[in-house]
Amino acid sequence: MENRGRDSLALTTSVNTLAVAIAAQLNDADLGLMAAILTQLGDTLATIAVQRERYSPAGN
Repeated sequence: MENRGRDSLALTTSVNTLAVAIAAQLNDADLGLMAAILTQLGDTLATIAVQRERYSPAGN
């Protein structure tokens, strides 16, 4: 993603708004499950990004 001169807080504001909208639709048990799933997704994406950076050919 490129930063195209947007407000530096726009992304965090959008994520917060999405979280509030999702939480409003879920009961406590489902909210906890969703949080765990999204945490795992984020951790997995971070691992993939690190692996790509670490093992990609120089210059790519």
